[in-house]
Amino acid sequence: MFLRAFAALTRAVCTAAIMMVMAFGGGTALAEKYAAIVVDADTQQVLHDRHADEPRYPASLTKVMTLYMLFDALKSGEVSLDERMVVSRYAAAQAPSNLKLRTGSTIKVRDAIGALITKSANDVAVVVAERLGGTESRFAQLMTVKAKSLGLENTRFVNASGLPDTRQLSTARDMALLADAMLTDHADYYHYFATEKFSWGGKTYKNHNNLLGDVDGVDGIKTGYTRASGFNLMASAKRDGHRIIAVMLGGTTARARDRHVEALLEAAFSSYSLPADDPELRTRLAFAMLEEPLSPEAAAEPMLNGKPLSVILATEAAAQQLAASDALPAESAQGDADDTPAAPAMDAPVLAAESASEAVEQALPIDPEKTSLGRYYAEAPVLEAPAFSPEEYRRRQLAK
Repeated sequence: MFLRAFAALTRAVCTAAIMMVMAFGGGTALAEKYAAIVVDADTQQVLHDRHADEPRYPASLTKVMTLYMLFDALKSGEVSLDERMVVSRYAAAQAPSNLKLRTGSTIKVRDAIGALITKSANDVAVVVAERLGGTESRFAQLMTVKAKSLGLENTRFVNASGLPDTRQLSTARDMALLADAMLTDHADYYHYFATEKFSWGGKTYKNHNNLLGDVDGVDGIKTGYTRASGFNLMASAKRDGHRIIAVMLGGTTARARDRHVEALLEAAFSSYSLPADDPELRTRLAFAMLEEPLSPEAAAEPMLNGKPLSVILATEAAAQQLAASDALPAESAQGDADDTPAAPAMDAPVLAAESASEAVEQALPIDPEKTSLGRYYAEAPVLEAPAFSPEEYRRRQLAK
């Protein structure tokens, strides 16, 4: 009786809080930016996700794809770490963050890698794009085709840096797939993402990934920010034989983003030590304490002993399910799990159709025989859905 009364009171208070948030409009902008996903990289099990398939702006997480393409070229022998790439006038004109490269100067490939990972230099991203694709726009088309072949179904790249462009969209799930592809396909180069400092032109730049050296096991991979995207972070950590990938998009501040991703990682690792035979129930319990970050302008949710009431209820419910699961014979517990209807699939996003042949035609002239990137056109599956259109993105947001 007490629990029912407590639950009813909590629902009433939380409803009032939500009404206050709506009245002040505090959570509207955040709802269009926040997304998160946590994946076990070894089993590919999704441990936690929120809005993981909603269109979002990747910002400088784009540079992970740029680096993936560069590592492909290094692996194929098309470029070397000591090759000097020429800086064009267009590359030198890129907006900050940048190294302030001068037109006609050069930068080694190894230095370009360090600059992209730590300083997140936009001018360097264009230098790489022009070296590998001829122009940045052609390189971006190659990026999109390659991304599609990696399983990034809902991603389109139109530049190599992540500078604001409403056409450049992705999802948290796609960004997690990209991180996994980097770990799997370019394990020999992944160590660069653990670089904590990079020196150039008499200055030393610190890696923007503040979880490096601060959170146990974190060894990469990239941050991103624009006003449109919010604060993004793609992180990976390894502990006790488990490799976790966590992606958060749309943080309100860098600190809030860092702490939220840290909490995602800690919840993932803690789930492996919980005494439950049902992995799904185990992860639900581990992540029960996590909620989406609230907008600073939003009214605070009612608290009890320092915790949001909705979180307390969710934790109690998960604990009760865990206790019930442990009390049942293994056969019954498995049977209940098998008999439980699968959650309804999210509506597939409406995407702008475009074929691989059309992308090739737009990107020509690139000779597939003379560049390792050119072969992506031939090897990648048909590019039926490269990205959300800006119109579709706006329509989906207005429909919420």
